[in-house]
Amino acid sequence: MPMGDKELSERIDALEERTMHLDHTIEQLNQTVAAQWKQIDALTRQLAAVTERLQQAEANAPAPANERPPHY
Repeated sequence: MPMGDKELSERIDALEERTMHLDHTIEQLNQTVAAQWKQIDALTRQLAAVTERLQQAEANAPAPANERPPHY
């Protein structure tokens, strides 16, 4: 069945509308991913700093004394 000009035009309009919606969705997803990567980078730097501080604290901690636990 051949399509009329009106039907073809309506189908093209529907496809264009869907494409615009998909483009908008992709842009939102890209922005979300970029924001998440920034947050992951910041958290990675914080974790590295905390790990370094913990290692320094462990290295500078006094050696445990050979004391009996308080429950004895």
